[in-house]
Amino acid sequence: MAIEIKINKEIHQYKESMFFGLTLRQFTCSALAVGIAVAAYFYFRPLLGDEAVSWICIFGACPMAVAGFFHYNGMTLEKTLWAMFKSQVLLAGKRVWKAENYYWKAIQMEEGRNKKKT
Repeated sequence: MAIEIKINKEIHQYKESMFFGLTLRQFTCSALAVGIAVAAYFYFRPLLGDEAVSWICIFGACPMAVAGFFHYNGMTLEKTLWAMFKSQVLLAGKRVWKAENYYWKAIQMEEGRNKKKT
């Protein structure tokens, strides 16, 4: 009988599990999602029926639950949203790309030097 130990190929992929096999971030976001769902249930229960309240609880808790588990290109949800905001709003605009031919510039500079010498 051999004991296998899982070792990540990349040390950056290592995530320490704190509670119930979840990282601290995942556990915190999950607990907040449950708290949001419970608060929404007790707030909307007297006003609406069971089915409507259940949908409100789901839609209220879902963003917080997703925030704990979301990763895109090594970024968390808030870093991804900030990068999207910067690229679409703060740094948005027309980006002009102009090609430069360094070889042609070097030839022109050399021709200019030759004309000055003569």
